Order: sequence, then structure tokens, then C-alpha cells
Amino acid sequence: MADLLQIKNLSKHYSETVAVDNISFNVPEGCCFGLLGPNGAGKTTTIEMMEGILKPTSGEILFEGKPLDKNYYQGVGIQFQHTAIQDFLTVKETLKLFANFYHKSLPIDELIELCALEEIISRDTRKLSGGQRQRLLLALAMLNDPKIIFLDEPTTGLDPQSRRNFWQLINNIKSQKKTILLTTHYMDEAESLCDEIVIVDQGHIIHQGTPTQMLKEHFDGVIISLPGEIKGALTNNQIDFETKNHRVEILSENIDSSIKFLLEHDISLDGLQVRSPNLEDLFIKLTGHQLRG
Repeated sequence: MADLLQIKNLSKHYSETVAVDNISFNVPEGCCFGLLGPNGAGKTTTIEMMEGILKPTSGEILFEGKPLDKNYYQGVGIQFQHTAIQDFLTVKETLKLFANFYHKSLPIDELIELCALEEIISRDTRKLSGGQRQRLLLALAMLNDPKIIFLDEPTTGLDPQSRRNFWQLINNIKSQKKTILLTTHYMDEAESLCDEIVIVDQGHIIHQGTPTQMLKEHFDGVIISLPGEIKGALTNNQIDFETKNHRVEILSENIDSSIKFLLEHDISLDGLQVRSPNLEDLFIKLTGHQLRG
């Protein structure tokens, strides 16, 4: 798979602050590429340089092997966290308005179907729900039939059902071999949608790879989760554990041996859950804190 974007030794300095410090990675064509990091990690600065909004202090960004130019700006789609939409227009009128900003655009009817806008096409944009508005913004980002689409935390603030519906739209776009660069605060979203992920912290890349590769590299076994009330018993018996969401979690390489050990030490198994490690576990292991907050 060829690389659509190449990021080479990219840095961004603000006076004495180094927001992004000499990072390099490639974005393969036709994949959903996730850029994850806590607030202040340099993620947003990196994205804005890739979008052509910010100029790097040093390094280069290549699109199809060439520096970014006016053709790149005509061929990229961006769904910002916040986009101003003209009041008193319907969804269809908004699509037609934004289509005039490009030399070429996809047929409006194709976008309506792709982004599931059929039921709201005649609705005033002021009366859209959060999920409906995000679907419209996705359609606007797709208007110019871009080769790469930047989605900056597109499901933040949406209810779980709206988030899942939006994931389906992203998968529909992926099926068309579009390249997507996604930032998100939801680890389940990244794990579900992303083919490859870069995790940044304090301006540096701390890990990169596919979700499966990254989890396999850092975890061997399963996680045993128990109610937080047994924390004292685990501490008294010198059992290593982590606390998450009012529960205690034990990484176990052999679940039978671990459960036998807990029973031998009279530790209650009420409320026990067993699960595989996920990207949130990896993120906490690598950075020391959850992605959100």
C-alpha cells in the first residue's frame, strides 16, 4: 500500500515552547489512520500542520511525494470540531452553497445518500440535532471528493447511538478506498475504525502500529476485573492491580491460576469480569493517564 502522506522530522515551536518535536510517520493510502494523544500532547498542532493551516518550524509534509500546494487544498476534506454554517438555510441549500467553493464537487444526491441525509434534507440547519449536524459536516468535508479526509473528534458530545451511526458512515467512506485521518477521545472508536494508530505525548511519538500489533506487544493474557471494595484485600495479599472506574483490574497470564489464588486467599469473586486488554489499557500504560480528562 503506497503512502499518501509523509511526515518527515516535523517540529513546531512557539517561542520557548516545543509543541511538536521532530516527529515522522507515514499515512498509507486507503486506510483510516488514528492520531491519539491527551490534551497538550501536540496532536492538534500536528493535525493543523498536516491540514496546511499551520506552517511547521522545521521538517516537511509530502502529499503523494510532493510538498503541499494549492492542488492539495482543493483535494483535501476537513471536518473541524466547530464549523460555522449559514443560518436560515436548509441542509440541501447548505450543500449547494459549499459546493460553489470548489472547482469540482461530488453530486449532491450522492452525498445525501452517503451521509444519510435523506430525512433531513429540507430541514433548517438551526433545527438539527447533534448527530444530524455532524452528518451534514461530514458531507461538507466530502463535497470536493477529497483523497484524504481529516475528522477532528467528530463524535464528541454525541449520544452512544449517534456515535455508532456515525461510525457506520465512516466505514462506508472507508469502503470507497478513501484515506481518513481521525482524531478522537474515544478509545473504542479508534479501536473499531482505525487500521493504524500513532500515539503522541509531550510532542513526541510514543508508539505506532496497528491496534492488534500494539496490544500484542504490550499485553500477554487477560484482565480480571472485580468491584473496588476488595482493594484492601488485594493490597494485604500483595497482589498487583490497577484501579479504573471504581473497579480493580488484575492482568493475568493464566486465568485459572489467578482465580485459584484469589480463592485461596478468601477474596470474593462476586462481580468478577474477564476481558481482553484494549486500547484504553494500552494508552494508560504508555502515558500514565486516560485519554479523556
